[in-house]
Amino acid sequence: MLKNLLVVFAAWTALLPAQRPTIPVRYSARGLHGAVAAGSDYATEAGLRILHRGGNAVDAGVAATLAAAVTEYSHFGFGGEAPILIRTAQGKVYSIAGVGTMPKAATFDYFLKRKLKTEEVYEIEENGLDHMLPTAGLHAALVPGMVDAVLVALQEFGSLTFAEVAQPALELAQSSPIDEPRVREIQATRHILALWPTSRAVFLPDGKVPRPGDLFRQPDLARTLQAMIAAEKGPSRKQAIEAVRNFFYRGDIARRIGDFSKANGGLLRYEDFAAFHLAPEEPVSGNYHGYTVYKPGFWSQGPSMIEALNILGLQDLTRFGWNSPEYIHNSVEALKLAYADRDTWYGDPKFTPEPRELLSLDYARQRAQLIGPKASAEFRPGLLNGKTGEHPSAHAGKVANIDDALMQRDTTCVTAADKDGIVFSSTPSGAWTPAVIAGDTGIPLTQRAQSFLLIAGHPNAVAGGKRPRVTLSPTLVTFQGKPYLALATPGGDNQEQSLLQVMLDILDFGMNPQQAVEAARYQTRHLVSSFDNHSMSPADLILDERMGQAAQKDLMQRGHRVEVRSRYGSGAAPVAIRIRPNGVIEAGADPYGYRSAVAW
Repeated sequence: MLKNLLVVFAAWTALLPAQRPTIPVRYSARGLHGAVAAGSDYATEAGLRILHRGGNAVDAGVAATLAAAVTEYSHFGFGGEAPILIRTAQGKVYSIAGVGTMPKAATFDYFLKRKLKTEEVYEIEENGLDHMLPTAGLHAALVPGMVDAVLVALQEFGSLTFAEVAQPALELAQSSPIDEPRVREIQATRHILALWPTSRAVFLPDGKVPRPGDLFRQPDLARTLQAMIAAEKGPSRKQAIEAVRNFFYRGDIARRIGDFSKANGGLLRYEDFAAFHLAPEEPVSGNYHGYTVYKPGFWSQGPSMIEALNILGLQDLTRFGWNSPEYIHNSVEALKLAYADRDTWYGDPKFTPEPRELLSLDYARQRAQLIGPKASAEFRPGLLNGKTGEHPSAHAGKVANIDDALMQRDTTCVTAADKDGIVFSSTPSGAWTPAVIAGDTGIPLTQRAQSFLLIAGHPNAVAGGKRPRVTLSPTLVTFQGKPYLALATPGGDNQEQSLLQVMLDILDFGMNPQQAVEAARYQTRHLVSSFDNHSMSPADLILDERMGQAAQKDLMQRGHRVEVRSRYGSGAAPVAIRIRPNGVIEAGADPYGYRSAVAW
């Protein structure tokens, strides 16, 4: 047995001369019918049930997302967000902007003048902005975006009913064993949960923190799911699902959440729900060495990956060697330029023009000229239509490190693919513990408003009816028009750079999905944090402990401020699904982040 393992190890590491990865913890899950990779076993099992039932990848992805919404409450809840990318069997890729809007009453001046309450703030860093929005409580809430996103996905691209795909989530809401990550998060945030009787009743039954293995019950949320299922009526499947959408956003649930918010001093109202209505839209895309990479639009950070790939695609990265200091340095410097543009130019396209010029190859060539042999400690956004934008660093105080907790926050991931070429990728997030449970609906509300900026005139400045620019950013990749990769990860501002590394591990360095998600990754924090008071940490670079002291020393000599972390301490935990030309679907899930992957 040991001899066989050594043979496998030698064959793999021979392909990767610059570094020597460890023997993989797992092998890729492989099948011919379909695969699901997500944040937990509950989610993947729900998706697999739907595939066995005859559903397609969208049906499975929706079921997995709903299951995650009721079991991964440390990272994501029912009132959160879920940006989605879908490739249809016909080869068309769509984006669904599953991010809710700010209440109409939430004006810039209101938050600029309003004094933050102690219970509304996790932490304030001395290197952040002078003004910030609440990070907890009702004033951090948006209209829930996940529900409409999955219903639109199911309605337009699925094949089953809402009742069918919601069944696993309903069962889990009624009763499910709680695990260690959820217990830890409840314990850590119990002082905030205790402030809201509705939240305390759910997360602290009998006034106590649950123990791993205890049965966790959410009866109010289960009743809400049952009511949504009962509302699914109509002459066709699509019309019946539309009835569910109307029931949630223009019916009883919206009224009850609006009433709860008003009674408790929040800004959300029924009218904010009634005005919210999603539709499939065009994603942004770019080409990397013949592969087409699809991302959500400028309301996310997705386009920053396209910009970074455009810069990196001007050269052959394989000549540096996998995870060599040269490879890491060039990749990090490209990402820093892309993040500077993200932090300067991105915002809700319904309120500000999309800066699509940032994704041109001519622009990439200009940006690539800024990358030198030394690490830059400056924030360098580019010119857009000849104009200079204002980077948030102009409003920052003393510059220091960002706490990893600020960078990471909480999010999960869901990907699915099937034999017909349908692919689903989503990054569900928001309404994480400690969330406010909206009355007797059982629905935790999101805290995503904190991603807005209180900088007048900035594209991401807070406004009523507006979406914040979010970090949530699923990825789809095709090759010669055929489906190839689905990627997603938690990790806040770390998402884009982690997904880029996993993708390049597969495209440039020949890894399979499991090898890629297990492989050592770096993380730059040379950006504006999308959370709390939007901290910044120029030239800061975190390396996985497996990268070695020689790489650390080399990168420090180049001017990077290097820190080292455990492979378990990454701010991201990706999953990946690859569809091979022979029809085999293989899935990988980061074991150090306790992700889950199954195939059939």
